[in-house]
Amino acid sequence: MTVWDDLVGQDRVREQLAAAARDADALVTAVSDGKPLDQGSKMTHAWLFTGPPGSGRSTAARAFAAALQCTSPDRALGGAPGCGFCDGCHTSLVGTHADVEVIRTDLLSIGVKETRDLVRRAQLSPAVGRWQVIVMEDADRLTEGAGNVLLKAVEEPAPRTVWMLCAPSLEDVLPTIRSRCRHLTLSTPPVEAVADVLIRRDGIDPERAHNAARATQGHIGRARRLATDERARARRAAVLKVPLRVADVGGCLKAAQELIDTATDDAKQLAEEVDAKETEDLKAALGAVAGGRMPRGTAGAMKELEDKQKRRKTRTQRDSLDLALTELTGFYRDVLALQLGSKLAIANVDVQDSLDRIAESSTPAQTLRRIESVIACREAMDRNVAPLLAVEAMTMALRAG
Repeated sequence: MTVWDDLVGQDRVREQLAAAARDADALVTAVSDGKPLDQGSKMTHAWLFTGPPGSGRSTAARAFAAALQCTSPDRALGGAPGCGFCDGCHTSLVGTHADVEVIRTDLLSIGVKETRDLVRRAQLSPAVGRWQVIVMEDADRLTEGAGNVLLKAVEEPAPRTVWMLCAPSLEDVLPTIRSRCRHLTLSTPPVEAVADVLIRRDGIDPERAHNAARATQGHIGRARRLATDERARARRAAVLKVPLRVADVGGCLKAAQELIDTATDDAKQLAEEVDAKETEDLKAALGAVAGGRMPRGTAGAMKELEDKQKRRKTRTQRDSLDLALTELTGFYRDVLALQLGSKLAIANVDVQDSLDRIAESSTPAQTLRRIESVIACREAMDRNVAPLLAVEAMTMALRAG
C-alpha cells in the first residue's frame, strides 16, 4: 500500500506528484553529495491544490508530504518515494512527523497571528526529515492580512521548505499567491471509485458503500460519514423531505426552523465534546487552584478561548446548514434530470417517489428557480445574513417555484 492509494480517481494528479517526489528525492541527494541541481526538476517550493469539495485536495497534499519524507531503502534501488510503510511515510500520514505541519481551522477564518507563526516555522531547517512541509487545508479562509503575510514566505522560501495550499478554486486564493504556486486541479472522483475505497479501506458493506457514494455524488468524506453514521443518514432523510413540506406558509416556516435547529444541535454536540476539555486543559496550564479559582492575570487567556469556541460553534452551524443546502441542490438536480429526460444517473434513488412527485407537479423552469433559491441562501449566509431569515426566504421561494 503506497501513500497514493487513498487518492481516488486522480490518476493525472498522482502521476504529477509522484514525478515531483522523485525529483525532490534526487534534489536532496544532489545537495548532500555537492552535485549541481537539475534545472528541469518538476519539484517546486509552493503548490496549490484546487478542486470541488470531496475531491481529495487535502488527501493529495498529505500523500505528497509523505512521499517527500519517505526514507525507504528501496529508493536507492530505483524504488519510487512514497512506499507507505517507512517511518517517514507513516508518521506523515498519521500527523506525527516533526517536519510536517497540517493546518486546518474550526473557525471562520485564518488570521494574521496564526499565519505569522507558520511563516516563522517555515524558516526552520528540517529537524529529522528531508523537507519542512506546511500543509494548509483551508487556504481559502485566509484573511486578506494573513494572505499578505503568507505571500512574503512564498516569494522568498527557505531552501528546504515546501508550502501546500488547498482551496476549492483559484479565485479563493490571492492572485499574488497563486501566481507563485504550481497549480494542480482535482476533479470529483467517480462514484464507483469512491465506493471501492469505502469497501477496501473502511470495510463497509458493498451495498451501503455504493448507496453512500451515489447519494453524495462522489464526495469521499461525506460518503464515508453517511455510510458509517446513523445520525448522518437520519439528518439527510429529514432534509430530503423538505421539498414535500413547503406546500403552505406554515410548512415553509416550520421546515426552515427545523433546519436551523438541526444545525444548532450539531454545533452544540461538538461544543460538548471539545469545549469542556479545552477549558479544563487551559485552566490546568494556567495553574487553576482548588475550587476552580484562576490566578490573577489569566482572564485574558480564558476570554480568548471563549471567543475561539464561539467562532467555532458558528462555523459548525454554518457547515451543517451548508451540507443540508448541498443535499437540497442534489435533490432538485435529480428532479431536473427527470423532467428533461436526461441520462444522468439519479443520485437520490432512495427517495425516487418524492423525485417523481415533484417532477410531475412542476416544470423545469420552476426547478431551476428552486435551485437558484438554494444557491441564493448559501450566498446570503456568506454575507452574514441571519441564518433563520436566509433559510425562511429559501423555503418560501421553494414553495413559489
